[in-house]
Formats: sequence, C-alpha cells, structure tokens
Amino acid sequence: MESYCIEKNSLTAKQRRILSAIAFAFIITMTLISFTLMLIGYSGMNIVFCISLVLSAAITTHIILRSLQTSARYAKVAKILQRCFVICILVSICGFLTLQGLILSGSFTEEAEVDCIIVLGAGIFGETPSRILVSRLDSALEYARTRNVPIIVSGGQGPGESITEAEAMYRYLKSSGVDETLIYKEGESTSTWENLAYSYLVMEDMGIDTENAKIAIVTNEFHLFRAKHIAWTMGLDAIGVAAQTPYPSLRVLYHFREAAAILNSFLFCRA
Repeated sequence: MESYCIEKNSLTAKQRRILSAIAFAFIITMTLISFTLMLIGYSGMNIVFCISLVLSAAITTHIILRSLQTSARYAKVAKILQRCFVICILVSICGFLTLQGLILSGSFTEEAEVDCIIVLGAGIFGETPSRILVSRLDSALEYARTRNVPIIVSGGQGPGESITEAEAMYRYLKSSGVDETLIYKEGESTSTWENLAYSYLVMEDMGIDTENAKIAIVTNEFHLFRAKHIAWTMGLDAIGVAAQTPYPSLRVLYHFREAAAILNSFLFCRA
C-alpha cells in the first residue's frame, strides 16, 4: 500500500510538470505571435502581448518554486515563497475584479440636457477612422440628433496617421449631416487627460461657462469610468455617452487594458 501511494503521488507530480510545461510552451508561443502581430500593426495585439508576458512570468515563477521544493536545501524557503506567490495571485485577481466592477459601473449612457458634447479620439488608419472611433462618432450622432449643442472632437495625430484624429472626426460628422459650425476641433491631445484638458480650453474660447456647464463625454463603454473620473478631477460636470465596442474579442482585450490604465491613473495620477 505504501509503495502504491508513493507511485501514485510521483505520477501526480509528473503530470503536474507536464501540464506546467505545456502551459508554459503555449504562453510563450502566444507571446511570440502577439509580439509579431503587434509589430505588424494588428489592433489590440499590444494588450495580448502584455497579458502573455504577465502569464509567462507567473508560470515561470510557479515552475521555479515547484522545482526548489524538491531540493532539501531550499524546500522550506520555497514553500513559504509559494504561499506568498499564491496570496499575490489571489490579491491580483480580487483587484482585477474590483477594477472591472468600476469599469462596468460607468459603462452606460446618461440622458440629460447638456451644453456641449466632447467626442474622445481613437486610432485612425491614414485618414480613415478605426472601427472603435466610428462607434464613438455614431453614438455622438445619435446623442446629438435631438440636441442642438456644439460638438468638440478631440484627438491629436499619432504614428501612422496622416491627419489628426480631430480632423478625421470632423470630416465624418460633416459628411453625416452635422452643421460644420457646431463642430470644434481639438487636435493636440495624446491622452485622455489631454483630451479633456484641451477641450476645456476650447470650451472657454467658445464662451461656455465651464464652472456651471454640463458636458457629455462620448467614448467606448470600457473607457467611460476613467474619462468621467478625470473630468471630475478637473471640476467638470460630466455625464457619459457609451459607444459599444465592436467585436466581443476587442471588448475583452480593452477591458484588460482599461483595468491597467485605471490602476495607473489611481497610483501615479497619469491618464
């Protein structure tokens, strides 16, 4: 009976090693593929690459600690480190779920009378708005249909973009029938904080009382919580207009990315 138990436990340990090796090989492959696709320019691959790196680091740490536990010299220390590692994983999961709860809490459209609509920029390909940016613009069109208020399109020019995102958005709204006198361009920003800070200056130039005005921020549902939080820190009375992210896979990827962005914003006051 004793020899059977030893053999059974040994077999279980061997199976664990095999599963760990398979998982490690899979994650490394995913990391290499996502890195290659990221260099080519596929949307969302930077997020997959970062997730793969984190998983690779976690699996590598697990394998190293499990290996150390087989050594009589390091077994005790490795066991303590393994417990700490598991605790860190659990805390990370709880933190991630909390951040997802915050994201979901702000991912809906609010109805109100507003003085101005701000559409936050996203990527463009040359001069063509990306699918994510088109979703924001379509949501802004729908929201502005019954509101004769100015629309600020906010976004600078990034790598691979022939014009500013603001210019691309201006052309899209104009071609969709929006009165061009109602569209104001802010084409210098490169982050969410700059989107709102520079749009704040545009509103002041327009003669809007920024201290008492109510604004509507149009962006994708995963981005609304952070955008409204930044607006709140600036003293703006802002509501959200949620644009639905195209493709479920992109939505999942950007929820991961947004969790990291919110954490970065909270810890380091970066937007």
